Amino acid sequence: MVKIFSLAVVLALPNGSATILSSASNLSSFSLYQRGSVAEFISFFTKTVSERTPQAYRSSIQESLYTAHVYTRGGVEQLSAVLIADQEYLVSPAFFLLTKLLGDFISKKYQDPRQADAIMKVQQELNETKIILVSPSSYRLLYRQRGH
Repeated sequence: MVKIFSLAVVLALPNGSATILSSASNLSSFSLYQRGSVAEFISFFTKTVSERTPQAYRSSIQESLYTAHVYTRGGVEQLSAVLIADQEYLVSPAFFLLTKLLGDFISKKYQDPRQADAIMKVQQELNETKIILVSPSSYRLLYRQRGH
């Protein structure tokens, strides 16, 4: 039976560093005692193949019983998608899935600019908090608490 162990979206910077932005793993086929070390291996393998795959390139790398299919998208996003599966998983559906995953990830992430920029998102939340604090109902509450 064909198994997918991990699917991840990685920020792959040109300087060679990689950061996993989002990932999902299915380690249910491993014993409870093996899951920690398998999860570490998958994280390391994901980062390593992302760092070593050139922009706008697709590659399949086999390591013992696992195959990592990686698609590093070119352009300003500098994103990679990595699928780690058993050796039976076919290449064509793997790259179709990775291409769709990156497309969906980019369209969802950049649809709202506040989601793309963490500082902008925090500033928006602070502004909303200020509005609540200076609303007329908050004045009434403060007035009542002072005993007037």
